[in-house]
Order: sequence, then C-alpha cells, then structure tokens
Amino acid sequence: MSKKGYWLVMLTVTDPEGCQRYRDAIGDAVSSFGGRYLVRGGQVTNPEGSEFDRQVVVEFDSYETALSCYRSPAYQTALQNRLAASSGHFAIVEGA
Repeated sequence: MSKKGYWLVMLTVTDPEGCQRYRDAIGDAVSSFGGRYLVRGGQVTNPEGSEFDRQVVVEFDSYETALSCYRSPAYQTALQNRLAASSGHFAIVEGA
C-alpha cells in the first residue's frame, strides 16, 4: 500500500481577490485527483515567528497523486493566480 501524499502550503496573501480566483480555480483540479482539504484557513498562531498568515494541508491517496495534481494543466493554469497574489512556501511530501 502506498503512503499518502500531502500538499503543505504556507502563504502570506498580498492580493485577496487574486487569491480567491486561485481558490475558485483549483477546486476541480484537487477534487479530480481525490484531494481532501485537512486544513484550509482558520485561526493561526505562529509561536516561532512565521510570517505566513494562511496555512493549507491537502491530502491525496499517494505521493504520486499529489505530484500529478500539482503538475496537471488545470492546476498549473490556476497556479499563476496564486503566484501573483501571495508569497510563501509550497511543499509536496510523502506521509509516514
């Protein structure tokens, strides 16, 4: 059985409208690859001084599926909105 894959995203939003366009556009890409949001917004406390104000965790059935979703044409098109509307870190990791 393969291990789950995760998108770990930490962002500072600089353009809320642009970020909303990104969120609207990625829904189909994420759901078509079976992605499930575990964390999407909500309250944030950064006890070690992180400058990011938004955290997102998306779970996929496998690391390979998480990579495939990120590399998909649908996600890559939407990604341009996020890059223009925020700064931060995006990692794709294999679960334990």
